[in-house]
Amino acid sequence: MKVKYILVTQPKPETPKSPYFDLAKKYSLKIDFCPFIKVEPIPAKQFRKDKIQVQDYPAVVFTSRNAVDQFFRMCAELRAKPSEDVKYFCLSDAIAYYLQKYVPFRKRRIFFGNQTIEDLLRVIEKHPEEKYLVPCSDTPKQRVLEVLEERKLNFKKAVIYKALSADLAEINIRLYDIIVLFSPLDVKSLFKNFPKFRQQNVKIAAFGPAVVQAVNKAKLRLDILAPIPGATSMPVALDHYIKKANK
Repeated sequence: MKVKYILVTQPKPETPKSPYFDLAKKYSLKIDFCPFIKVEPIPAKQFRKDKIQVQDYPAVVFTSRNAVDQFFRMCAELRAKPSEDVKYFCLSDAIAYYLQKYVPFRKRRIFFGNQTIEDLLRVIEKHPEEKYLVPCSDTPKQRVLEVLEERKLNFKKAVIYKALSADLAEINIRLYDIIVLFSPLDVKSLFKNFPKFRQQNVKIAAFGPAVVQAVNKAKLRLDILAPIPGATSMPVALDHYIKKANK
């Protein structure tokens, strides 16, 4: 079955150079962007109970754009402006570029990996002496924390927001040929909003092992996977699949 409509469960890219837009143009697709997760900020008053001093950490690890937004929101509420010498380690180049919303790219030290914590670790391990802060939600990416702990790095998890299922009432979920999932919470949100959802001909794309596990647990059929050798990003994985499907 040819692919015409794709639903990406992330915010619409802010740059016109997104590979998703290139994909839509290449195959004449309609790609909609709709986050399946909404963010509920944790107030600074509550965060203070964790006794984490942001200024004590010369390195910060970002695993999502939400983490970026909420970190700088929390810094503003705490009146704790990060030092210009802080090093930022981002899970992907997309997060690194998004960071420019808050940090002048050339004036700070910004590093990024290629979508996975294992890849980013190659960069982090070049700075083993650093003390790392990992801003995250109440349901963090466990693999990231596990890898940092396995390498015995000096890091602290900082829960600064809650990740909840978004209201998707306005979406016609049956319209889409492919639904692209990036978090186990995306799977949870899918069934919370559409409890009678049946996959049938809908293709499920998943990014990362944690999402694959959630997809399998929900008894969905996994059709597209990233990152894998030859498709380290979701747009590339989609390109490979659509190229065959739309012959």
